[in-house]
Amino acid sequence: QVQLVESGGGLVQAGGSLRLSCAASGRTFSTYTVAWFRQAPGKEREFVTAIRGSAGNTYYADSVKGRFTASRDNAKRTLYLQMNSLKPEDTAVYYCAADALYTGRYFYPGEYDYWGQGTQVTVSS
Repeated sequence: QVQLVESGGGLVQAGGSLRLSCAASGRTFSTYTVAWFRQAPGKEREFVTAIRGSAGNTYYADSVKGRFTASRDNAKRTLYLQMNSLKPEDTAVYYCAADALYTGRYFYPGEYDYWGQGTQVTVSS
C-alpha cells in the first residue's frame, strides 16, 4: 500500500514558477513508476509527466516539455515537479500517482493504482 500527499500548489502570475512535492509512504517507492497528472474544471484528467522506477526514464506531455521538470528522491520517497514559465492554461488540480508495474502506458490514468488528494495550481494572466 502506498499513500501519496501533494503540496506546493498556489496562485502565481503567468511566467512565474512553482515547485510541487509528493511525499510517499511505502518501502518499495524506488521501484514504482510515478507520475503527475492534472485536471482543469470540466476537463478530463491529463498526463503531465512520468518517471519509471527502475530505468529512470522520464516522459513529458508536449504541452509542458521544456517548462516542467520532474524528479524523484528515492531516499526521501518524494516526487517533485518544477514548473517554470507557467501559463494560465496550466491552471488545474495537480495529482501525483504511483504504480508498481510499468506497462508502457504511463500516460493513461487507469494504469495507476495510487493517487494523492491533489493540489490546486492557479496561474493568473
